[in-house]
Amino acid sequence: MSLIRHLLPVFLLLLSGCASAGDSWVEIGGERFTVEIADDDAERARGLMFRDQMAAGTGMLFIHDREEPQAYWMKNTKIPLDILYFDSGRRLVAQQRDVPPCSAGNACPPYPSGGKPARYVLELNAGEAKRLDLKNGAELRFSPNIPETR
Repeated sequence: MSLIRHLLPVFLLLLSGCASAGDSWVEIGGERFTVEIADDDAERARGLMFRDQMAAGTGMLFIHDREEPQAYWMKNTKIPLDILYFDSGRRLVAQQRDVPPCSAGNACPPYPSGGKPARYVLELNAGEAKRLDLKNGAELRFSPNIPETR
């Protein structure tokens, strides 16, 4: 009984994480991706660090407090990514495709939005932007549970 009492909260936490991950999605280029949301400083800083892979059809959506030029890096990121920058109107304003992993710590180079202001950043597996033939101006759609503003 004692073991069950200790494992039950862990099991419920895992179940809630699985349920919330499946509820959040974005659509871009006519395709839907299940996303994890990074909407605070700690989540944005960690991003996709230390992961060995990201399942097909998934990504991470970073939501910033305000629209401004952004720059992301691949510190401790083990998988190649496409980094897509969107303005407050959820229009694609810049793309960094096929960004390689980086194990150089603080020496990893930045991948900026080219000076263009962005509010949302979507990271997908490398090659997705090319496969979807994404062009700047493409619209990003959110599932109903993703707030448009904070």
